Amino acid sequence: MPYQALDYYGIDELFTHEERMVRDTVRELVTARIMPSIGKHWSAGTFPHELVPVFGEMGLLGSSLSGYGCAGITPTAYGLICQELERGDSGIRSFCSVQSSLVMYPIWAFGSEEQKQRYLPEMAAGRMIGCFGLTEPDFGSNPSGMLTTATRTGAGYRITGTKRWITNGSVAHVALVWAKLDGVVRGFLVPTKTSGFAANDIHGKWSLRASVTSELVLEDVEVGEEALLPNVSGMRGPLSCLTQARFGICYGAVGAAMACYDEALSYAKDRVQFSRPIAGYQLVQRKLVDMVSEITKAQLLCLRLGRLKEADKLAPAQISLAKRNNVAIARDIARDARDILGANGVTDEYQCGRHMLNLESVYTYEGTHDIHTLVVGQDVTGLAAFDS
Repeated sequence: MPYQALDYYGIDELFTHEERMVRDTVRELVTARIMPSIGKHWSAGTFPHELVPVFGEMGLLGSSLSGYGCAGITPTAYGLICQELERGDSGIRSFCSVQSSLVMYPIWAFGSEEQKQRYLPEMAAGRMIGCFGLTEPDFGSNPSGMLTTATRTGAGYRITGTKRWITNGSVAHVALVWAKLDGVVRGFLVPTKTSGFAANDIHGKWSLRASVTSELVLEDVEVGEEALLPNVSGMRGPLSCLTQARFGICYGAVGAAMACYDEALSYAKDRVQFSRPIAGYQLVQRKLVDMVSEITKAQLLCLRLGRLKEADKLAPAQISLAKRNNVAIARDIARDARDILGANGVTDEYQCGRHMLNLESVYTYEGTHDIHTLVVGQDVTGLAAFDS
């Protein structure tokens, strides 16, 4: 059965014509180019590299940025791109999210004009891939505790440290590495062919298998003055990037949930047990209705987030609330969809099991569910439950 996107409250009417066109174009791409092969890539643990130039040609990389070869679309349209890409697979959305929000955005927002001219057009076209080096083996939820350091040299900087769980790490041409320079967190654009830089893939994942995940090791990596992002210092730099990326995740999780619901509904209407399709039984209908309810609420959250972002009124805690909610409901929907499919749900013939496993990573990265709970808790009470 062709994919039928859930729109129970007619939310489609609230998007602009341009936003619907962008969404529908990416939806067609996912159906035609991603869905036929993504299951095989996931099973094999490979990333579909052939899609990268396609993303570039379609303007999906850095799409919400203006100038430098970027499309300059609205935040809501960018969110809808993420929704449709994650309908295909969380790993595909992760690639585009890292490229767009975690590497291109900080260059665009904090880089020199030379850095923008050098990197952004190539990255927008998909000819250059970036990765974002923040998380370390011992510092995930507390990135300010990072051990990676940069020291001044006569010609620039020497960087030493290790980053882990880095999407795109071994396929990137440039790594945005966050390190402490004189005790202050700064961002450095490090070409991955630089001497002393190594990216080692992390194997054995049962989640995000169609995404490249690596550990970056920097041993006395020397870069010039031109590597430093000049217009930001402290944790404001990486945290602002994460805010951009989490916005896309809020939408992306809805796409995964919609995919699972659509598959579960179609299966339940076709699967006959005893005297009727299982969609005719009360327990299955309750699961489907719960999915409709949660997806609809998440869609409305995303729509409001997009409009707030466009009005420059969006607060990071509001994104935390939506990331926390939307990923959690998507994970639950994937599990219920797998349950409706029974034993078939654990085979790669169907997609809900793949989404179910992928969403375990999405639930954890870009701020865990618990950390976002505490972020919103601090915002509403004025009291921090963790050291800042």
